Amino acid sequence: MLTDELVGRSFNKAARNRDLQAVIDRSKGSIEFKHQNISAVLLGLGQPWIEGYKPAANFQNALVDGVLRWLEARTEWLAPDRLSRAALNVPEAQGSLRIGPPPTVRNEPSPIDPAFMAAIGRKYDVAERDARNRALGKAGEECVLHHERRHLSAAGRDDLADKVRWTSVQDGDGFGFDIRSFEADGREKLIEVKTTNGWERTPFHISRNELAVADTRREEWCLMRLWNFARAPSAFTLRSPLSDHAQLTATSFLAELN
Repeated sequence: MLTDELVGRSFNKAARNRDLQAVIDRSKGSIEFKHQNISAVLLGLGQPWIEGYKPAANFQNALVDGVLRWLEARTEWLAPDRLSRAALNVPEAQGSLRIGPPPTVRNEPSPIDPAFMAAIGRKYDVAERDARNRALGKAGEECVLHHERRHLSAAGRDDLADKVRWTSVQDGDGFGFDIRSFEADGREKLIEVKTTNGWERTPFHISRNELAVADTRREEWCLMRLWNFARAPSAFTLRSPLSDHAQLTATSFLAELN
């Protein structure tokens, strides 16, 4: 059902529930709650879940292991064809990005206990997986590229829109940002893009170089955080210093022999 939903195919939840009742001898309500449990696991793993099955905790660790086995056996799950048509395949939708305030500003509570989500995430390195998924990262960058050009054109600055540059692709990695854009008044805007398929609080990796550029170019640098990319791409912006918005945890160390 989730695959159907992500690619825009219709499906019948009630019929699927009836089919499962006949196979596993469980009630309609029990099956619905189990789907909500699966949604909670997917939330912790930085994955989208079926709309209508709100994440619900209180499940056994065996369910987490089962979902992990399913994901590990299907490495193609995060391939580009799993991403939403709105994000990748519909030209007129390119750049149609919903940008709102970051969750740290809204101060909204997590739908599931954060400590519980972190425990699930530690079993399956969500940030590392997304960092290695180059297709997802490039798709997010392209979405922001189109958004910036459209935003500047809408502001009457076609001259600046034409100068927006996909730095990470056209010039290479290592600059500490992915997109070189502009504010409507002509000021330079350096955008580092971080994209995940999961919810807005899904962890992500940021490099030492990116943090250094964020610190030295505070006026121009910002991080564009794209989330829910597989279904309906949304975003928020974080300004430097990032430590004001997120807990930065060292995940690797350089070892030099004595």
